[in-house]
Amino acid sequence: MEHDVQSIISGIGIIPVISIEDEEKAVPLAHALSDGGIPAAEITFRTAAAEGAIKKISQNCPDIFLGAGTVLNIEQCDRALSAGAKFIVSPGYNSDLVHYCLSKNVPVFPGCVNASDLTRAVNDGLTIVKYFPAEQSGGLAGLKALAPVFPSLRFMPTGGINANNLLNYLSYDRIIACGGSWMVKKELIEAENWSEITQLCKNAVQTMLGFEVYHVGINCANPEQSQQDSQSFSSIFQFALRSGNSSNFASERLEFTKHPYLGTHGHIAIGTWSMDRALYHLAAQGIEFREDTRKRDKSGKTTSIYLKQEIAGFAVHLLQKGMGEKKHG
Repeated sequence: MEHDVQSIISGIGIIPVISIEDEEKAVPLAHALSDGGIPAAEITFRTAAAEGAIKKISQNCPDIFLGAGTVLNIEQCDRALSAGAKFIVSPGYNSDLVHYCLSKNVPVFPGCVNASDLTRAVNDGLTIVKYFPAEQSGGLAGLKALAPVFPSLRFMPTGGINANNLLNYLSYDRIIACGGSWMVKKELIEAENWSEITQLCKNAVQTMLGFEVYHVGINCANPEQSQQDSQSFSSIFQFALRSGNSSNFASERLEFTKHPYLGTHGHIAIGTWSMDRALYHLAAQGIEFREDTRKRDKSGKTTSIYLKQEIAGFAVHLLQKGMGEKKHG
C-alpha cells in the first residue's frame, strides 16, 4: 500500500492543497483539477465543508487521488477516512495520530521542519513526511541542510510553493512531490472559475515536466548519405558538425542516422525535466511506450524511451534533459 501511494504521489508530482467553503463546489473543482492534468486533492479540515467535500469527490470522481489535510486528531482522521480520504496529512507531528494511521495501514504524512520531528518520523517507520511550512522554514536550502541526516526519508514540501519556485524544489531528488494552493485559490473556487483552475494546473504540469523539442533525427540510407546531408546543413547555416557512432550531427538539434532506425522518416526527441513523472502523466493520457527501447542509468532510473506511436512518420523519443548526447546507438 505504501509503495503504491508513493508511486502515485511521485508520479503526479503536485498535490493541490484545498480549503473549500461549499461542498457543492467539490465535484466541479475535482473535474477542473483532473482536466488540468493533476488528478489529486488534499482537502484541508480548515472548514466545516471539508468532510462533505471529501465524500462527494470520493463518490463522484474515483480517478482523483484524494487525501485529507490539516488533520489534528484521531477523531478528524476517522471522519476523513469514512468520507473516502486515502491519505492523511497533518501540519505537525502528532504521535498518537501517526501511530493510529500506521495501525490501520493508512498513509500519513505529518508536518516536520526540524531534526526532532524527523527523528520521530524515522523511529516510527515513516518514509515520507510533509515539510511544512517550507518557505518559512528555510525553503529548499533549509531542507537540504536537514535531509542528508535522514537518508531514509523523502519529503513533500508545502507552504509558499508556487509556479516560480516549483521546479527548483522538484529538482531535488529527495522531494517526492510539492503541495501547493496557487492553482486552487479561494477566490477562484468561490467564483467557480473552473477554466482558470484547469489552465493553472496545465501550466504547473508543463513547468514540472518542461517538454521541449530536443532534436530531430532523420533516417539516412547509409553513412555516406548521413555525412553528406549533415555537411550540407553545416555549410549552409554554419552549424557545428559532430560525428557519433551511429549518427552525424549538424548542431545538437539535427541528427542524421548512418542507418535507418525507428520511424518512417526518423524520430523527434522530446526532452523533459523528469522522465518518471513524464511517463506517469503520459500514461494517464493513454500513451504507450516501447519497453524494448527503454534505457536506464546506473541507479536504475529511466533516461530514455520511445513512444509506440508514430506522428507524421516520425517515431517519438522521450529523454531526460541533459542526456541529449546519448542517442539510440
